[in-house]
Amino acid sequence: MKEYRRFVKFLAPHSGILALAIFFMAISSLFDWVSIAMIVPVLDKVFGKGKIVFPVKLSPALENAVSWINSMPSTELLSLLIIFIPILFLLKGLFNFLYSYYMSDIGQLCVRDIRNRLYEKLQGLSLEYFTKKRSGELISRITNDVKLVENALSYGTTDLVYQSFLVVLFASTIFFIHWKLACISLLLIPLIAFPIVKVGRRLRKISKHSQEKMADINSLLVETINGVRVVKAFCMEPYEVDKFSKQNHGYYKLSMKAIKRTLILSPATEFIGVLFAVFILAWIGKDVISGELSFGVFGFFLGSIFSLIRPFKKLSQVNSINQQALAANSRIYEVLDTIVTIQAVPHAPELQKISKKIEFRDVFFRYEDIQILKDLSFLVNVGEIIAIVGPSGVGKSTLLDLLPRFYDPQEGKILIDGVNVKDVSLKSLRSQIGIVTQEIVLFNDTVRANISYGHLEVEEKMVEAVALAANAHDFIAKLPYGYDTFIGDRGVKLSGGERQRLAIARALLKNPPILLLDEATSQLDTESERLVQDALNKLMQGRTVFMVAHRLSTVRNASKIIVLDKGSIVQMGTHQDLLEKDGLYRRLWDMQDLGKI
Repeated sequence: MKEYRRFVKFLAPHSGILALAIFFMAISSLFDWVSIAMIVPVLDKVFGKGKIVFPVKLSPALENAVSWINSMPSTELLSLLIIFIPILFLLKGLFNFLYSYYMSDIGQLCVRDIRNRLYEKLQGLSLEYFTKKRSGELISRITNDVKLVENALSYGTTDLVYQSFLVVLFASTIFFIHWKLACISLLLIPLIAFPIVKVGRRLRKISKHSQEKMADINSLLVETINGVRVVKAFCMEPYEVDKFSKQNHGYYKLSMKAIKRTLILSPATEFIGVLFAVFILAWIGKDVISGELSFGVFGFFLGSIFSLIRPFKKLSQVNSINQQALAANSRIYEVLDTIVTIQAVPHAPELQKISKKIEFRDVFFRYEDIQILKDLSFLVNVGEIIAIVGPSGVGKSTLLDLLPRFYDPQEGKILIDGVNVKDVSLKSLRSQIGIVTQEIVLFNDTVRANISYGHLEVEEKMVEAVALAANAHDFIAKLPYGYDTFIGDRGVKLSGGERQRLAIARALLKNPPILLLDEATSQLDTESERLVQDALNKLMQGRTVFMVAHRLSTVRNASKIIVLDKGSIVQMGTHQDLLEKDGLYRRLWDMQDLGKI
């Protein structure tokens, strides 16, 4: 029940539209009832030429209405019906359209809201969350899972409310005409409810597995599309096709399990209803023959019984839809309920522009149970260039990630001008930090939009100025549409060096006082490296720089070099100082010098 309450909470912002839709549903269902309640007995009076006879005493108003109809000539009554029936169904169609339109609107609004909330939540989550989740799985939450919720909120809620109105109207009619049979008809409820509940529980489990399988398919798609060059280079197309086919077939089997259980409910509930209708036919058929009950009223009664079968069938389908939606809802709330681990304290002050120093004080960091950094302590003065070197996997990039608070250390502090970075607003902290990494992130947008990312209102001349400083203007000018050229997904239309220079131009436009460079030239050819290094030299001027480098030749001029090994600082000093000592830095330098690495 708690899950269902959280599920319908998505409707709360649109309660006004929902109330209007329910009002139109009530009127439409009333027209649905009137079409049986009035037309069948009256047609019997017109063509059977008998009187309308109820087996119960009617109220004075109803008694007068029935007497008036009974006294009216058949030809006049037929003329009234010819006028009344089209108007009835026209109004019924109008209100049916209105409630269907507004319920569809609610469904789309809820989908919009849920996707916005999910995307906003994802944008606010820490990097740690994304290291544990596959991108395809997260995409599935926003697409497939939300679609299932839409079906329940739109079509499911529509049928739930509308069919409930019909159940009340037709059940009331049955009680009015023959209360004894109506009481017996209550036995239908547990007979129909039992399979609905039983199948519904199973459907929720199957649906959850189906959604997980769809997440696997999405993840596989993302991996193979992003890694298409590797797939083709290793001739692994048949392997990936077979892998996808197995995943897809698994989803098919789960889908068919759900479909089979959904479809079996409708004929099962219908059969139970038909058996009961036959029982009623045998019971009160004799009253029609004896004249105690007119055929028209009997048809109305029997029609009401059969009309109850349809809502029960629909409600069984609603339960199936809702169970699938509840499974999707739990997956959506898994994201929405995720605690944001990296956030500023309430009403955190703005971090003032750095003017003195950055200090790492007794910093420890571990990822899950793996210790990455241990007892790091060092000081960086404003304007210094700090190089961080060491073997692969010792925590160099992680150290850089701690400064903009992509992660937080479990122990120790990081201070900027004596202020703990945890005590200031994230926006003011990150606005002072520029990042250029080995893996450049560019968006499927124009060159101009990628350079001005984060500064969308910047003037065109500023974009061109930073591109010129980053040695990017010349190649941009040669693109088909210059700065308005779309560069493709992840900048696929550009070379590695060109992508790197766009990232440098983006960092130059941000003009941050603190700069983080993570292996920014490690995978470039000689010519591209020269252009990129020249652009980096311009970028580093007048800034406090943290540089992770694999090629030690690029860190000779650093103010200070920090050598990491197994997560700890094992050496610290200038290039010349470290070369004069017999330590890890000297060994790394000798290896690169001998191997020309």
